[in-house]
Amino acid sequence: MIRLLIFIALVFVVALGSAWIADRPGVITLDWQGYRIETGLMPALVALALLLAAGIVLWNLALYILRSPGLFGRFLRRRRKDRGYDAMSKAMLALGVGDAGSAARHGREASKLLAREPATELLLAQSAQLAGRHDEARERFEAMLEDPALKPVGLHGLYIEAERLNEPVAARHYAQEAMKLVPGLDWAGRAVLGYQAVAGDWAAAIRTLERNYASKLIDKKTFRRHKAVLLTAQAQELEDRDPDSARQKANEAHGLAPGLVPAAVLAARLATRRGDIRKAMKVVEATWKEVPHPDLADAYAHARNGDSAQDRLKRVKALAALRAHNAEGALAVARAAMETGDWELARAQMKSVMRQEPTRRAFLLMADLEERQHGDRGRVREWLARAVRAPADPAWVADGVVAESWAPVSPVDGRLDAFRWTTPPEAIDHNDTSLEALDDTLLDALPTMPEPADDPDAEVKTLEMTAEPPRATAGEGTQTAEVAADAEVDAGDAAEGATTTKDGAASPTAKAEPAQAPDAAKETAGGAGPAAASAAPEKAEGSGTVEKPASETAQKKDGSQRAQASGSPAPAQAQSAKPEGATPAGPGATKAGDKPDLSKPIEFPLKHMPDDPGPDDDDASETVKKPGYRFFN
Repeated sequence: MIRLLIFIALVFVVALGSAWIADRPGVITLDWQGYRIETGLMPALVALALLLAAGIVLWNLALYILRSPGLFGRFLRRRRKDRGYDAMSKAMLALGVGDAGSAARHGREASKLLAREPATELLLAQSAQLAGRHDEARERFEAMLEDPALKPVGLHGLYIEAERLNEPVAARHYAQEAMKLVPGLDWAGRAVLGYQAVAGDWAAAIRTLERNYASKLIDKKTFRRHKAVLLTAQAQELEDRDPDSARQKANEAHGLAPGLVPAAVLAARLATRRGDIRKAMKVVEATWKEVPHPDLADAYAHARNGDSAQDRLKRVKALAALRAHNAEGALAVARAAMETGDWELARAQMKSVMRQEPTRRAFLLMADLEERQHGDRGRVREWLARAVRAPADPAWVADGVVAESWAPVSPVDGRLDAFRWTTPPEAIDHNDTSLEALDDTLLDALPTMPEPADDPDAEVKTLEMTAEPPRATAGEGTQTAEVAADAEVDAGDAAEGATTTKDGAASPTAKAEPAQAPDAAKETAGGAGPAAASAAPEKAEGSGTVEKPASETAQKKDGSQRAQASGSPAPAQAQSAKPEGATPAGPGATKAGDKPDLSKPIEFPLKHMPDDPGPDDDDASETVKKPGYRFFN
């Protein structure tokens, strides 16, 4: 709009001037070389303007003709450059889609058309990397080091090649050179920090971390956490060599990251060594409120050396109260209660743990509790069996690697602060329904067992209630064999007659064997006495077989005590069957119609070992099987 107004104003001024001149006519006379030209003022001005315009046109035409070679050369250069940039664009697109052949072809074309373009060298080097020509790529990156503008690019390319060839020394060198050349370079700062941490150069790593933070490569929260990790690693290294310096660094790390468990545990341990009990407890309490951890509970329990088990239990109770309804606190209290012998408190805490986090560690602790309180190996085996199927406990995990202890860097890629206290990724069925079937009877204490009565039948009832079978003596001067060892030796034979119950315990029965000669019976039963109880056969009237269930155990005349076997399967049930008219063999045997002599121990020849469960249930049709007592129902 302003330009239009200016144009109208100029036209108005020219028209006004022309009208003024037209109102004042005059004559212009030109006398030159005998020629005399007379004209008016207005025609003379118009002729002068036309002459001036023609002169300008001719002058520009002459200049164009004189400059035409240069203009033509500039046109060709511009056209070449346009082709070069077009080839570069195609090469970059080919690199983006992973077409190494097209990228290399267009890159060479762009390098020819754009002789002094640095991007073409990078295109050719990256296309060589993509095509797998690593020697060519390294040569091109090394050539870039001669050009100051391309040196950072060449260092980055050489760093990538060194990482590919697993050359950490060379990779660290290129990263350090790039960091010196460009202080705020992100990849160089992170790479140098990682290599220094992997090498254990904690002081240099802390300086590099501070430079990265000054260059705004990391935020404040990450800076504090990573510095605490590096200080903790440095303190662990100095713990035995320089405890005072290690204590200062551990306290500084705890101040930067109160939730870092290794820093708190180390600071508490060093404070305990120095005698500063209050400081140790304060550090552990601050971290426990954020992250309950078993190492913290252990450090808190042993904050004062020489304390009794009761003192440790009181201290652990106070720590667990800081985070109520927490499984780690309940486990810590249960362990401390077991050390003091407070079984009721330990069981109450373990019930809480089983309701919250029934993990493998909890089941193993329950097995330990059963072993310490009752020595009940049956329940111990039950808890151990559940522990096998239980979910895994939390552990220090970094990049899929489970470590026994915390480390500042990842063992896979060297990443700083990679370890986390979490459940390891194990291939385990966490939906096992058997873990949910935890009734109170299993968690409660065992009932008090009654004293065995004098009567043999009462003894059998007592054996039915116990979780471990007794070991009987066969006679005076014989020794009872270890039933558990015999079970391992004859495990193959034991599978013939074992019948399983609901709990999975074997309820064996022994198949009746024909009578043997007295000599054979003595040879079989010689040495150690049989573990199974013996029974005297009685001949039934009107039948061809004699059988009697083994409901009585052999006793000595002098009233020797009965031994019990530990952790062994139930003894075989002795049954005997012989054809009609056969004479019983062995000591204590009687003829038909005579009463058995119970004054001497009765021994029977055994085909299997005393701890062998006997034949399968399929053989029950051959002999009549009498029901006998079982240890596991």
